[in-house]
Amino acid sequence: MTTTRRQMILAALALPLLGAAGCTRLYRNHGYVPPDDELSAVVVGQTTRDQLESLIGRPGSQGVLTGASWYYVGSRWEHYGLNPPREIDRQVVAISFDESGVVSNVERFGLESGRVVVLSQRVTDSGVSGEGVIRQLFRNVGNVNAGQLID
Repeated sequence: MTTTRRQMILAALALPLLGAAGCTRLYRNHGYVPPDDELSAVVVGQTTRDQLESLIGRPGSQGVLTGASWYYVGSRWEHYGLNPPREIDRQVVAISFDESGVVSNVERFGLESGRVVVLSQRVTDSGVSGEGVIRQLFRNVGNVNAGQLID
């Protein structure tokens, strides 16, 4: 068997394997949620904010009003072939504090509890009405005269 024929056979065998590898499901984890055994060490009405930091660590985000709550958020995303990534799991642990900095509530939420909330929506008016920027540029190409350029 010649070398080029052998390379063609190997390429023909490897191509379906590479195609199958491209359709493998990949998973990515984002964020951090403390496990249940660490959360069991948190005692409502006794654990302080400083103790909580040493028990389970700092949160990914805090409440808007002077850190009245700590939020630990973790999610798992599935990537499959050419499909867009899909969130398959989300866990949110919300720990609330009273005015003196003692834990007042511990709550856990999942993906089924969540809903999409638009935090901020800003729409900038482009100033272009009814026609595109390129069309406006081409429309003005013939409207320039030498007197306007010398001013």
